[in-house]
Amino acid sequence: MKNFLFLLIGLVSISCVENTKKLNVLTGNAIGTTFSIKYLGDSTIDFESKIDSLITAVNKSTSTYIPTSDISKINNGDSTVVVDEIFKEVFKKSYKIYKETEGQFDPTVGILVNAWGFGPKKTLQKLSATKVDSLLQYVGLDKIKIEKNRVIKESSEVYLDFNAIGKGYLVDVIGRMFEKNNVENYLVEIGGEIRARGFNQKSIPWRVAIEKPNFDNTRSFVTAISLKNESIATSGNYRKFRLADNGKKYVHTINAKTGYATESNLLSASVISEKDCADVDGYATAFMAMGLEKTKKFIEKHPELKVFLIFSNNKGELETYASFNLEE
Repeated sequence: MKNFLFLLIGLVSISCVENTKKLNVLTGNAIGTTFSIKYLGDSTIDFESKIDSLITAVNKSTSTYIPTSDISKINNGDSTVVVDEIFKEVFKKSYKIYKETEGQFDPTVGILVNAWGFGPKKTLQKLSATKVDSLLQYVGLDKIKIEKNRVIKESSEVYLDFNAIGKGYLVDVIGRMFEKNNVENYLVEIGGEIRARGFNQKSIPWRVAIEKPNFDNTRSFVTAISLKNESIATSGNYRKFRLADNGKKYVHTINAKTGYATESNLLSASVISEKDCADVDGYATAFMAMGLEKTKKFIEKHPELKVFLIFSNNKGELETYASFNLEE
């Protein structure tokens, strides 16, 4: 899943020259990464405690890194767990993207992610082709369903992992909290995943920059995008790549169909949409698995999504692709 396979591309707010409205900023740590929240409005409300409560609730429901969470108990075979609305919404969103991408986005691939050493579980030794095939029989989100608020798995070995959509979902629940408290202008960023509503302190749409994949550990940015009541998520693993003899760069993701790492020249995928951040988070992960050409074809059929892709051409040089509906 994304937390294990990919180093997230940074998305940073571009500062304004002057302020015309009061800007409040909250920063901290959550789900193994950092967050930065900006909003315009009343600063007397204790949003920090509300955010802490939401982080705790999402972790309790969906974190595979917490042994006592609902998802950990389910993965360990506890069929008595009654899942909450958080779990059900994340599962519903995951299943929709799973079907639309024909399984390229699959939260049950976690059993293979663990086996290859990218997850919270211990890496399997001597991972033979026979062993990979034996694990593949437990991959497929259609092997899980929810009935009467309980998760039913075809096999106890099926392992569920929402990490590829979890940061985006936490961004959403924090954003919804602001909206319930009548905050119309805000930007919530957690680990590079962003949900923006309204305008910044200059009364213009919030703007973010997408990082260029630099291989010398320096940081620079390739483009800037205005978010008009939209969310953006970026998935990429360009710091973990293989250099071919011809100089072309390839990155690796675990293929839910084969159980092995799939090489792709797609180095990062940024997805922008009016949809929830959890949705674009899931699509970004799927696109890294699908690769450049399949992603382009998918976007043609889904104009509600905008993408900015960074890839390596046949000469090993970086190129970019922006969908027709994306304004940079």
